[in-house]
Amino acid sequence: MNFVTLNNGIKMPQLGFGVWKVDNEVVTSAVAKALEVGYRSIDTAMIYRNEEGVGKAIKESGIPREDLFITTKVWNSDQGYDKTLKAYDESLKRLGLDYVDLYLIHWPTPEYDEYVDTYKAMEKLYKDGRVRAIGVCNFEIEHLQRLLDECEVTPVLNQVECHPYFAQDEIKDFCAKHDIFVEAWSPLDNGGEVLQDEKIRQIADAHGKTNAQVILRWHLQNNTITIPKSVTPSRIEENFNVFDFELSEEEMRIIDSLDRGARRGAHPNEMNVR
Repeated sequence: MNFVTLNNGIKMPQLGFGVWKVDNEVVTSAVAKALEVGYRSIDTAMIYRNEEGVGKAIKESGIPREDLFITTKVWNSDQGYDKTLKAYDESLKRLGLDYVDLYLIHWPTPEYDEYVDTYKAMEKLYKDGRVRAIGVCNFEIEHLQRLLDECEVTPVLNQVECHPYFAQDEIKDFCAKHDIFVEAWSPLDNGGEVLQDEKIRQIADAHGKTNAQVILRWHLQNNTITIPKSVTPSRIEENFNVFDFELSEEEMRIIDSLDRGARRGAHPNEMNVR
């Protein structure tokens, strides 16, 4: 496993396991498999409706809590100072944990303009020692700049859609300047066209790897944290098996050149669902 050191000194596994759209009844076995394979970072959220199942897998694994890195998120309808504090307590209860390692704002929902107050509540949780790190998801540069201007604690990371067809170079550059990591959700383009890309396939064949493994390696070598998701045991193993090879500078350039600006998910300025 590769680890990164966040801007508050906390170490975080660079490769984690995502559980978006995994039913609560299925997530326990999927997380159990991921932990068995070697994952130690699990990324969930209130809106995934599977925090209970994630917590069950953590408890049954027998792995010491301090060896795990657990992330969850505050949903749009729970934004605002007091509601965020309450939402955190509710997530802890569902997870069966005393703390989470990383708490994130799921979307900025700019139409409601509550993300600064939400983040200030998260700062309180952090200063009170109830969460080890705080950050955001799906924040554009303008949203990040407001937090930097109006809040005290710099987010440790910004979790955004990122894959070879949507490389997010502008946000990556801004985050790097402010010591904020980028974490990629949908790192494999949600199983989309990028997994059949011929240029990636040629690189994969040269290394005896799959397209998915090459893409995950590209993320890691770009200093991006990544959280692939799968419920298939063989894929969970495959996605973890990315530490025994390295892409050359030329191979990295080839993959970098594939960027189409092809966003698959919602634009953060338009995602105001509650």
